[in-house]
Amino acid sequence: MTDAEWKALWKEEETQAHIHGWDFSHIQGRFEEEHDLPWDYRALVREVLREDMALLDYDTGGGEFLRSLGHPPERTAATEGYPPNVKLCQEVLPPLGIDFRECADPSAIPFPDESFDIILNRHGAFDPAELFRLLKPGGVFLTEQVGEDNERDLVERVLPGTPKPFPHMNLREQRAAFEKAGFQILRGEEAFRPILFYDVGAFVWFARVIEWEFPGFSVDRCFDALRAMREEIRAKGEVRGTIHRYLLIVKK
Repeated sequence: MTDAEWKALWKEEETQAHIHGWDFSHIQGRFEEEHDLPWDYRALVREVLREDMALLDYDTGGGEFLRSLGHPPERTAATEGYPPNVKLCQEVLPPLGIDFRECADPSAIPFPDESFDIILNRHGAFDPAELFRLLKPGGVFLTEQVGEDNERDLVERVLPGTPKPFPHMNLREQRAAFEKAGFQILRGEEAFRPILFYDVGAFVWFARVIEWEFPGFSVDRCFDALRAMREEIRAKGEVRGTIHRYLLIVKK
């Protein structure tokens, strides 16, 4: 294929870069990440969660993970602030009996004090002081977070010099913030693991969807870097980057 044909192919991926809920099925089998984290988020939730607990999933995305837990709906609540996901949650969660409320401000979550036994948050925003307010005494907050250095090697390849979108998102600083808010730290871990792309089109789709990490990315702007990725895939079968994750489980 010529460069012009490759560009046309990648620009087609660019036009398809939309997401419904948190659904990456468009590039399933074409990239790989989070298969080797040293913890299992779902298993950790299952260890803590009991049927009699009042549960909040803050920044629930499309509610996919929350629904998969099968928690009693009368004791389940969720929030979401990203407008396309808000619409999806409004359509899906209330008919199941789940108390869904739109919220884009982690410092002003629209529930009364001491409403919950457990709050979950995976890859969303949070405010330790607000979480402390919402939890009952002895309540638990469990989160897996994307760290500040997530995919920075890939960002530098296509958009060198781009500032970090979420500085201070690391285990050391966030652990200290939760301790300052009055929490007891039950568990804290941090991991750096590979993310693999097996074709450039998958990376293009990913970078356009994760626009906060790759601001201003486009095939036209980054074409030379994408060509270099294509050659790397020809030689090695993959383009490799690094994800940054950390886990915190804290108790009020």
